[in-house]
Amino acid sequence: MTMKDSTSYFLPDFSSLAIAAKVLFMAEVIAVIFTIASSDSFAPADLRRFAFLSAYTLIVALVSLGLLRIVNRGLRQLSAIVGSLVVIALMLVAVVAVTEGLINGLYALGVIATRSPAWQLTMLVHSVLIGTVVMLLGLRYLFVSHKAQIDAKLEQEARIQALQSRIRPHFLFNSMNSIASLTRSDPARAEAALQDLADLFRVLLADARKLVPISAEQEISRQYLEIEKLRLGDRLQVQWTVSNVPRNALIPTLTLQPLLENAIYHGIEPRFGGGTVKIELWGDQSDTLNVLISNPIPEVRKHAHGRGNKIAMDNIRQRLASHFQDAASLQTFEEGDQYHVKIKMPIVRNQGDRFLAESSR
Repeated sequence: MTMKDSTSYFLPDFSSLAIAAKVLFMAEVIAVIFTIASSDSFAPADLRRFAFLSAYTLIVALVSLGLLRIVNRGLRQLSAIVGSLVVIALMLVAVVAVTEGLINGLYALGVIATRSPAWQLTMLVHSVLIGTVVMLLGLRYLFVSHKAQIDAKLEQEARIQALQSRIRPHFLFNSMNSIASLTRSDPARAEAALQDLADLFRVLLADARKLVPISAEQEISRQYLEIEKLRLGDRLQVQWTVSNVPRNALIPTLTLQPLLENAIYHGIEPRFGGGTVKIELWGDQSDTLNVLISNPIPEVRKHAHGRGNKIAMDNIRQRLASHFQDAASLQTFEEGDQYHVKIKMPIVRNQGDRFLAESSR
């Protein structure tokens, strides 16, 4: 088994500034711990000892990072055991080299009288033993941390996949009934509706982790609305407004469809005369994609269905957070007799830079 598999590779990227900062911080922590452990009175001599230990551990950390950065790419081709042994070996080389360099430096400065003081071997052995223990604990921490991250990621992906695959049973039953009623009176329209339904379910069963072009998301939303119009007829009116949105902008799959389903289920169906669902998409100067979906508020609200609406909103919030973290947001608000859902997310572009033609229908 090689370390090429990102789910099994737990060693960090040693060329990363974040990892370098963590290693240097840990070096300082080790210096502080040894200073406190060997001190009784915190006299000026202890401060000098701390300065010495701090310089020593920082130099060891910097030399280790330099060696590990050289072999960083090659580590990913090794197994977990071999990769860990290489890391330990290189860091021990750094410990020995810095220790020997320190002794030679002290001799050159006249601090010690010989290049091979009596305590040289003891210092080397202690440095190697302490370094080995620290490195084993560090590698164990990396392994546990990596496993926790992988488990959390897999759990999140499974939850997102399950949430995306959820579709209200009544929509399927109603759609099939509407299509069945058209098979004799309008076979062509029934065939088109079946194709739209197949496309919708193909997206529902697709990989929820992927981003898709907004043009594809618009098309699947259009197909969903066409299916609903079979059942609701003129009670359902749709108005699209698109402005300054890159055609190749990417968004999480099935961002619009669940919101449109909510708008119809909670806003159009309860109204005797139906109403208009408005979908507005626009990009602004801050490179942000804005989505606003509006529907009329029914005269008598279906309070029993509030939970279903909340689940759908939470679903989309979770998927937005998984892709964009805090850079995306979803908010709902009422204004007059309209209920609005507004989404903001960064514009992620695919290749090319064409724009969707401004439209309003």
